[in-house]
Amino acid sequence: MATRLLLLADTHLPTRARDLPPEVWDAVGDADVVVHAGDWVDEATLDLLDARASRLLACWGNNDGPGLRERLPELARADIEGVRVGVVHETGSSSRRERRMDEAYPDLDLLVFGHSHIPWDSVTPRGLRLLNPGSPTDRRRRPRCTYLTAVLEAGEVRSVALTELPLRNVGRSA
Repeated sequence: MATRLLLLADTHLPTRARDLPPEVWDAVGDADVVVHAGDWVDEATLDLLDARASRLLACWGNNDGPGLRERLPELARADIEGVRVGVVHETGSSSRRERRMDEAYPDLDLLVFGHSHIPWDSVTPRGLRLLNPGSPTDRRRRPRCTYLTAVLEAGEVRSVALTELPLRNVGRSA
């Protein structure tokens, strides 16, 4: 059986947008597991996503205050379809990221992270898949806001797709 994941990070609500884009809420309904890699900013977003998601796997980020840090771990873990998944907000510089994450997370098969607002998809020398969905509300240096979807099945990450959202009056450009 395959499990569909929706990967989010850096939602920064309500500072970067008033709400998640409608396409993201639609994707929440389609996902078996919603993964959020921190920087929620408000607890209301956590409450809404937790209520609407079939299952939520999430951590806190550097912009999340005490309430979110009390409710969420710094590193979330789950075994999904035989894939050992971890979720953390920050992984540091992109330089030598793959080798550092191999050393830091030898017991994971997939690490979802955020912080940069820039999508990332790579595989470490050990075979650890690293995914950053970007941000659905703050595009930074990207042309559009983004999120990722993935399918896990039989112990493998079977597919990963980046979705670029339509331009709106949300997110900052630099």
